[in-house]
Amino acid sequence: MKGSFFVCVFMVFLHQGFADENEEANGNGVVKIGVVLAMGSLVGRASNMCISIALQDFYRDNPNFTSRLHLSTRDSGGDVVQAASAALDLIKNVEVQAIIGPQTSAEAQFLSDLANKSQIPVISFSATSPSLSSTHTPYFIRAIPSDSIQAKPIASLIKFYKWRQAIVVYEDTDYGAGFIPYLTDALSEIGSRLQHRTLLPSVASDELIRKELYKVMTMQTRVFVVHMSYPLASRFFRQVKQLGMMSRDYAWIITDGLTNLLNSMDPWTIDSMRGVLGVRAYIEGTQRLDKFSTRWKRYYRKEYPNEIDIPHFNVFCLRAYDATRVLALAVEKSGGRSVGFLRPTAGQMTANSTDLLTLGISPVGPRLLSAILDTKLKGLTGTIRFVNGEIQGSTFQIVNVVDKSVREIGFWSPEAGISREISRKVVHRRSNDVENLGPVIWPGESTVTPKGWVFPTNGVKMKIGVPVKKGFKEFVNVEWGPLDGRPTTTGFSVDVFHAVVKGLPYGLDYEFVPFADDHRKKAGTYNELVYQVFLGKYDAVVGDVTIIANRSNYVDLTPPYTESGVSMIVPVRKERGSRALTFLKPLTWELWVTASCFFFFMAFVVWFLEHRINDDFQGPPSEQVGRALYFSFSTLVFAQRDKITSNLTRFVIILWLFLLLILTNSYTANLASILTVEQLQPTVTDVQTLIRNEDIVGYQGNSFVEDLLIKLGISRSKLIEFDSAEEYVEALSKGSSHGGVAAIFDEIPYIKSFLSNRTNDFMMVGPTYRTGGFGFVSSLSLSLSLSLSPSVCVCVCVCVCGGGAST
Repeated sequence: MKGSFFVCVFMVFLHQGFADENEEANGNGVVKIGVVLAMGSLVGRASNMCISIALQDFYRDNPNFTSRLHLSTRDSGGDVVQAASAALDLIKNVEVQAIIGPQTSAEAQFLSDLANKSQIPVISFSATSPSLSSTHTPYFIRAIPSDSIQAKPIASLIKFYKWRQAIVVYEDTDYGAGFIPYLTDALSEIGSRLQHRTLLPSVASDELIRKELYKVMTMQTRVFVVHMSYPLASRFFRQVKQLGMMSRDYAWIITDGLTNLLNSMDPWTIDSMRGVLGVRAYIEGTQRLDKFSTRWKRYYRKEYPNEIDIPHFNVFCLRAYDATRVLALAVEKSGGRSVGFLRPTAGQMTANSTDLLTLGISPVGPRLLSAILDTKLKGLTGTIRFVNGEIQGSTFQIVNVVDKSVREIGFWSPEAGISREISRKVVHRRSNDVENLGPVIWPGESTVTPKGWVFPTNGVKMKIGVPVKKGFKEFVNVEWGPLDGRPTTTGFSVDVFHAVVKGLPYGLDYEFVPFADDHRKKAGTYNELVYQVFLGKYDAVVGDVTIIANRSNYVDLTPPYTESGVSMIVPVRKERGSRALTFLKPLTWELWVTASCFFFFMAFVVWFLEHRINDDFQGPPSEQVGRALYFSFSTLVFAQRDKITSNLTRFVIILWLFLLLILTNSYTANLASILTVEQLQPTVTDVQTLIRNEDIVGYQGNSFVEDLLIKLGISRSKLIEFDSAEEYVEALSKGSSHGGVAAIFDEIPYIKSFLSNRTNDFMMVGPTYRTGGFGFVSSLSLSLSLSLSPSVCVCVCVCVCGGGAST
């Protein structure tokens, strides 16, 4: 009996204990909150501890609050299906009012739909993919800035170091793929681009990683942007180091997600990332953050007493701390209580209803969601305020992995761009100033900024076709070596091409291939040479190739680098008139008439103003007329001595003397020119004269000028082609009636080259028929590389201006 009594008493106390626990869990002041994290991961384990610390701190600071959060934690195992199952359990069986987590963007994608259906807020502190949007899933709240915000800081960093191309390596998940469009747009805004995208599965093997790395090693770009989760990144960078890609000439930039975990990574991973640059959202160091660090170490030591090294807390831990405090405050503001979900009625369910169809709806969800979005507080990461369901971030920190530590080298903000100090004013910002960032230790322990490119290691050179010419070798000249027979290409066009390539921010490995036959003669016309690019025999053509419309139908042509147009060269005839009357030549009959009228007019004006008040202009009419004319004509040689009494007359005379000064000086200069320079006149001035006289006309062989002359109305039988300047001289000297030509049509660059030392015998006359000028021919893939950027245009202008006199 006595034993039975104690058993009964024990059962009563046990029952009472369960009742008290049940009452606490379902009490009016207790709100059930779910937590879904990957407990086996670095971020999940640390964040779970920060959530617990946050609740302790919150209710210690607010002891009078009537609500209390009761956490129900589930392990997602880093798996989307397991995370979804955990969320279903929390919503259907536990009836939580909100969920903190999940950890990854892929998990959040599914949980946000569940939250929408059940109307319970899901607040995530680590899902950063831009594809997650509160616009479509309003019950999803992001307590961390989206990855889209960091695209501009990365692009600014690439612009700062003058890199024009980059390769992005990213994870084949929502987290990885969602960031790429924003990075592409940001690079496009600064004039850069992604040369290649390397996609790696989250469970990629080391063999697959090496295969992809071997592929990008053959490319010329050496700037890499890495955007992936920590487990994949740790294996990726170890392979990078093993393959020798963490060396000079390489530049590696990691995104916010990886940069925030640098302080928590193991020493082997950090060692393989030495020289890497990283960007991360800036969190200001405060006294409150220092106190949290002390508490974190004490808490971690208590939870894991057997571990020797205490890891540094990461930013996701801080975000989890702030998100928990936001949720606790919102629950208090909304008067949250544990209220049963509204379940679908039996009539709404069918025999085939699934768990998703039988989910209930939280009656307090909309009110709690509104309270969360309206909450504003000062957290460990800064001011917490939601805009469109997301925390807005603006300032980023730029760091450099040095040895086994992380060193801050600068900041980025929308207002100031890249700067050394966070407080640096906008007016002091200089985008290309090296002092804007601290010194960087690049991969390979180098202090020299990588160029961002090297020549490709796949051994493939671009084939650049060049014309083989008999004449006008100032532009393109191909010569074969006497011993080895190897061609050497020189000339103005080649020099311009070298200047363009030198001005590019990356390298082009190329070789010139003459367009010649087996006998080293020209293999065809310029049109045929250009067409070889379309056929794929050449990657580009460099030379004196004119930009015309029909060629642009099948190839791309760069902007011109010479003056454009077609004109004609004709001989000159020298004219020398009689020396006796040379002084009359500057005085045309129009000038005689105009000057005479002015002389008589001035005589009348002076007489009209003076004859009433000046005795010198009075007397008989004939004497007055003579005096006035004498006064007017004597001013021509400044010999007048008559007395003037009217101030108005003096003003008129000053104007007249100034006009006479201009007239006499102009006459003197014109007469000197006539006396010292022989007058050269063209033999032909226009095309119509050539057609009317049925003269023979020449043009440069293999040129489009032949078709132009036929369109102008010149018969094909009257056309003769020439190949060199010497042939031009011989044909023009003979003339059309003696087996030569009356004129030769050619492009202006050739004409200027021809006339550079023959100005006394020939001249360029007639109208100019506009063309596109000389340009380079390329395929579509190469046209972007050869497009003349502003810096390259300067190089070309210098080359053209400097070389124009010699060619």
